[in-house]
Formats: sequence, structure tokens, C-alpha cells
Amino acid sequence: MIVTLSALLIATALGVVYYWADFFLRGAVNVLKEDWYIKFERAFPPADLWMAACAVIGAVGLLKGDSYGLLFALIAAGSLIFLALMDITFDIQNNLYRQVSTSSQMKLEAFLNVWALGLGISLIVLLSSRIAFN
Repeated sequence: MIVTLSALLIATALGVVYYWADFFLRGAVNVLKEDWYIKFERAFPPADLWMAACAVIGAVGLLKGDSYGLLFALIAAGSLIFLALMDITFDIQNNLYRQVSTSSQMKLEAFLNVWALGLGISLIVLLSSRIAFN
């Protein structure tokens, strides 16, 4: 289980780096070209990169069996859930999910929302038994 969770954390971090490289270099991941949308999206890189760093540190620590791995994996989990909920709320408020059937960018957005929420919750559920409460 630890190897799988670590691989998912690393894949998530790599996916975040790819997403933001594309966003700033090509813009192919952008659901809309509207100024209000781009401004909202540009608020996410620091938080996403924080989550990605925690994910990598967590994955390495879990694989090494060090206690910092659990800590950073759970920080990444909380960050994933927060980021997913921010994105989902924005997408609902702006009726963006209605574009899922016609927009490959929105399909990717919806997938990423489910991935982040699902992985965050899964990490907490699967790793919580390793927490030593004093």
C-alpha cells in the first residue's frame, strides 16, 4: 500500500508541474481564455506547488519508513482536499461543468477535481491508522 500511495503522490506532483508548465507556456489546459478565469487560475500555483512539494517529501518519507513521510503525506492530503474544494466551488458557481461534454479542457478539469478529492480522502483514510496519538 505504501508503495502505491507514494507512487500516486509522486505522479500527482509531476502532474501539477506539467499542468502549470502548460498553463503558462501553451495554455492548452485553460478551460476559458476570459480574463476573470485566468486571474482565478493564476492564484493557484503557490498552493499547488506547496502541495506538490509536500507530496514528494511525503512519498520519499513513506518509502524510507521515516515519520516525516506520514506527516507530509497527510499535509499533502489536506492540501489536495482544500484545492479540490476551491476548484469545484468555483466551477459550480460559474457553471463550468456544463462544458464537460464539449470541452477536453473541462474534462481534464473535472478529472483533476475528482483525482485531488479522491486521493486526499484516500490518503487520510489509509494512513490515519499509522498516527500515534499520545
